[in-house]
Amino acid sequence: MLTITDLTRKYISRVAVDHVSLTIEPGKTYALLGPNGSGKTTLMKMIAGLTRPTSGEILFEGTPIGPKTKAAIAYMPTESYFYNYMTIRDAGRYYADFFRDFSMAQYQDILVRMELDPKDRIRQLSSGMNAKVRLALTLSRDAKLFMFDEPLNGVDILTRAQVVSEIVRNRQAGRSMLISTHLVDELEAFVDEAIFMKSGVIERMGPCNELTREHSLTEVYLSIYGNMEMNDPVMRAAAERIAKGHRDGGEQGGAAGC
Repeated sequence: MLTITDLTRKYISRVAVDHVSLTIEPGKTYALLGPNGSGKTTLMKMIAGLTRPTSGEILFEGTPIGPKTKAAIAYMPTESYFYNYMTIRDAGRYYADFFRDFSMAQYQDILVRMELDPKDRIRQLSSGMNAKVRLALTLSRDAKLFMFDEPLNGVDILTRAQVVSEIVRNRQAGRSMLISTHLVDELEAFVDEAIFMKSGVIERMGPCNELTREHSLTEVYLSIYGNMEMNDPVMRAAAERIAKGHRDGGEQGGAAGC
């Protein structure tokens, strides 16, 4: 479905993505993991056609990223992008004007499940409710590839559960999903593959059932970014604390998103 070859994005003082190559296959869900500055958001924006690569190639079903591919790729960014006057209903109409594959009926169904009132003004919503609106808009498209940049960031435990439930509900046959997050254990139960980025390069990637054969995904994360040995009891204790903190809705500093 999506093939990335030797992809690089340079800025004046740094290299955000450094000669990355990978393939996203149809029908699979991928976790894109790594700390701040690892290149996850830049990679997603290049796939979405919002940032130009310095070099390398991205092909979606054999076609270079451009206006044609945008019709098949749905991207949920971390930042809010709504006009101040917009209600939740207005946001749906806005998307319907831009995307032919947008389903207002699907949008309304998701709003009900997310307990969102279409009459509410978006600028008055909490960060968690704003994230739910952006998720509902993204999932209401009939795209082939869905990308979610930190969809669980800054939201409470109930909202996290709702977000994960909606993503899992929409994993239809043939759809691919790429999800970046620092809440590693939230994804472990349902993602097919994990991609670990570090300083703009892919440090490790592979099927989750192989990566987690002897260790949790959180332990793998800590071994890559925390310079800890896999069987280090300190690492295991840290992984357990992180997982418990996520379950309890607390924040912790073991891993940070883009």
